[in-house]
Amino acid sequence: MRDYIISTDSTADLPDDYVKQHNITVHPLYYVLDDFQYGGERMIPKHEFYQRMRDGAVATTCASNPDVVSTLFTREVEAGYDILHIGFSSALSSSYNNAAVVSREVMEAHPEAKITVIDSLAASLGQGLLVHYAVKLKEEGKSLEEVAEWVENNKLHICHQFTVEDLKYLYRGGRISKSVAILGTLINVKPVLHVDNEGRLVPMSNVRGRKKSLNTLVANMAAQIGDYKNEIIFIGHGDSLEDAEYVRDKVKEQFGIESFIVDFISPTIGAHSGPGTIALFHLGESRMTGA
Repeated sequence: MRDYIISTDSTADLPDDYVKQHNITVHPLYYVLDDFQYGGERMIPKHEFYQRMRDGAVATTCASNPDVVSTLFTREVEAGYDILHIGFSSALSSSYNNAAVVSREVMEAHPEAKITVIDSLAASLGQGLLVHYAVKLKEEGKSLEEVAEWVENNKLHICHQFTVEDLKYLYRGGRISKSVAILGTLINVKPVLHVDNEGRLVPMSNVRGRKKSLNTLVANMAAQIGDYKNEIIFIGHGDSLEDAEYVRDKVKEQFGIESFIVDFISPTIGAHSGPGTIALFHLGESRMTGA
């Protein structure tokens, strides 16, 4: 039986040291900032990315490059590995479809290899949390097929919710109308959004004020978490560590959870949500329940 590699997209937002420690292959997605394309080997510090957005730079994003995906898949199978790839939600990017198409081409050229590509229906550290559980199962000795089955059966238990500081980024991305963005800014409305069962980014509620929006993330978690109270929690932020730590501390206080990963939201996600975004990810009974 061939050993296997777990791979994912850069949109999984996993910390670099975690990726290296667990030998995860990462497929780059790309973003354009001030007419320069970044991604893969060409990166800028995440703090700088968000500061440039605060200063008025407009960021746009691109899906994975099929040629790069082919190179990465081919490298792994020619090294003797099968591959389990956990991809960015197909409702948010063509990257999953790129990986699925390329995987078939690579397997045709290498009939001895097996590449399983899963649509996570997840984003950011929600996708990363799914990868985390896949890595744990692999390290426990589970086969590629067993891990893939677990991921498929449990991906809709990965709950995501997030809130933003500035509505203009959701407006630019077509998530809200211009009038809603203007009115919401005037009266300090902060939307709380989540990723639904179809992998789409959709609104959950609107609240007044930043602190209330952060508290709503935790309240939604309480409504969703069910019996998953002893699991690791992931928190992402758009260069807003203090608010991320506030949410972490509220979760600790309410649930007694001590295991967290808190890290930046990647530029390819943050380009659409903006500086100050806070996102909370956890296992739960249902994505569709809110406070």
